[in-house]
Amino acid sequence: MKKTNLMNLSSYSPARFLDRIEDHLRLKNDAALARSLKVTPALVSRIRNRRMPVSAGLLLSIHEISQIAIADLRRMMGDSRRLFS
Repeated sequence: MKKTNLMNLSSYSPARFLDRIEDHLRLKNDAALARSLKVTPALVSRIRNRRMPVSAGLLLSIHEISQIAIADLRRMMGDSRRLFS
């Protein structure tokens, strides 16, 4: 079975996802989000500009600070892939 790459999904919208997380956490910008997630602003920028996908580790970090369920986070970023086939 062929796995679908997150970056190839037409529904994947990392910029909208990051905006929604920033709104949820009441953060001003990507730099504040990066500090909250303990990652570099450059990493957030690469994700926002579709040069890098949201990793599983980052998704878990977002879950931990936002208390939003993983399934809901995946939906928010437009990840419509099935976990199991």
